[in-house]
Amino acid sequence: MLKQYITDITAQAIQKAIKAGKLNQMKETDEYTLNAETPKNEDFGDMAVNVSSLARYAKMAPPQIASVIAQEIETPDCEISTVAGFINFKLGKTFLNTVVKDILNEKSQYGSNDFGAGQKVLLEYVSANPTGPFHIGHGRWAAMGSALANLLKFAGYNVYQEFYVNDAGNQIKNLGRSLYIRVMQELGQKIDFPTDEVERKSFYPGEYLIPLAKDFAADNADFAKSLPADLKDLSAESLEVLSSYAKQKMLGLQKQLLEHFNTHFDNFYFETDLHKSGKVEDCVKQLKEKDMLYEKDGAVWFKSSLFGDDQDRVLRKTDGSNTYLTADIAYHHDKIKRGFDKLINIWGADHHGYIPRIKASIEALGDNPDKLEVLLGQLVNIVLNGEAVRMGKRKNMVTLDDLIEEVGVDATRYWMIIRSIDTTLDFDIELAKSKTDDNPVFYVQYAHARACSIFRNATAERVNVETKEKLAPLFGEQELDEAIMNADLNLLWTVDDEKAQTSAKKLILKLEEFKQVIFMGAKNRAPYMICKYLQELAGCFHQFYTFSRVLIDDKKLAAARLALVKSVSTVIKTALDLLAVDAPEKM
Repeated sequence: MLKQYITDITAQAIQKAIKAGKLNQMKETDEYTLNAETPKNEDFGDMAVNVSSLARYAKMAPPQIASVIAQEIETPDCEISTVAGFINFKLGKTFLNTVVKDILNEKSQYGSNDFGAGQKVLLEYVSANPTGPFHIGHGRWAAMGSALANLLKFAGYNVYQEFYVNDAGNQIKNLGRSLYIRVMQELGQKIDFPTDEVERKSFYPGEYLIPLAKDFAADNADFAKSLPADLKDLSAESLEVLSSYAKQKMLGLQKQLLEHFNTHFDNFYFETDLHKSGKVEDCVKQLKEKDMLYEKDGAVWFKSSLFGDDQDRVLRKTDGSNTYLTADIAYHHDKIKRGFDKLINIWGADHHGYIPRIKASIEALGDNPDKLEVLLGQLVNIVLNGEAVRMGKRKNMVTLDDLIEEVGVDATRYWMIIRSIDTTLDFDIELAKSKTDDNPVFYVQYAHARACSIFRNATAERVNVETKEKLAPLFGEQELDEAIMNADLNLLWTVDDEKAQTSAKKLILKLEEFKQVIFMGAKNRAPYMICKYLQELAGCFHQFYTFSRVLIDDKKLAAARLALVKSVSTVIKTALDLLAVDAPEKM
């Protein structure tokens, strides 16, 4: 990575200057931090390091410190200058050419690293109740989670993706009761959901259950006809049949949509299995043995306040049933027992208070609470024709399925990832559908398609603009690949066109930056950084294309520019693959 390279050679020069006694009172053991940044003024160079902070050790003026250190820097083909307390680096063609060659040789692996060092990560996200269609928030977690998984893998982590299915508790029974009403309606009975707002909250009156009711009535005709006319008379056994059917169907639809949305889980972990396995009771037993539980007002409490929570939490209610927290504690304990080094969860921002409770349980059960890392996601505001669209499972809503059907998988995924997860996202449907440069995903995909178009034209029959005479292709198909791989990249810097050289240099430096983006994106769990980078890379490429004709009669210079274009298409496709967004060759 360029920034790391620049800071490393600067640090080496500082140590040499200290040993030579050129930095006055500064010692080798003094601690300092160096950061390489792109100068705002391009005339200063391609990269700059501020060494002013060393003045407190050296007792020298920053300009003098910078000058002393610069004299000790040894790096080939790099022009070094100083301004105030800054050391400026202007890179030569050797470095630039190497970037292009590295991309051509490493192909889709360019930018990958071993930052994760094989660390086993369990990434849990979406984890919706199987009681209805995914809403837009689920779509954001799905896009963000799957992109993060790809990014972490690219950075050397061993990632396992898991969906926790909350299929225990009253919500599943409520789903069964809701399906019962829809089945009875399908059979012609005059029955409907309660009109009282409080009672209605115990049902799922959305129309999405109507198709399920039709299928159920057709597949289980005798059973459906045997159902009582009044919900109050519905037996526990019949409710279980209805609930199980609705749960499996809804989960099946959810899985189908996730696959369509390029979100692939390694495992669906059922809460009911967690209970059946005895792991929940085992966790409660372990906490009791560690003296982490006590009884109060007929309930069983967990001493979570001992581990940073703002108060103790109930694990078992007065009626003997467990709270949601009890199963969640057992689930996270099971994650650690399965051998994962890091647990990363993507939760909605409303779960903020839940983090210290789970961390407390991990520590109480004898493990490191820092193994748990929670990314809190803010909401998505859908904007349609300039107006916000309300969402809610029990009201009319724009579902993820609706959104994908309207704007497509690529646009939906890209837009869901484009902002930091802790920032509220305004999803403008009309803009996401547009084929203009204002639409971020179109802008990036068009850059890749443009690059591919250049390759096609390089091997296509040409026409003389003036004489209309047909000309042979500039390159044969096999010749093109060889020409690109063996291109003399020095020719990029010999053309007598300052704008062409400048735009090419900017483009190559932006390509090199991809390595830093991957490193920082993985470190900060921030796939949105890839989107930001792609916008900038596409902009640099479009600028290069404006100032540099690629397919020219000078085949050697054409090959050099084609090599650069190939590098661009490679990096764009690699980045879009990490986002699970298509890199089209034609648009």
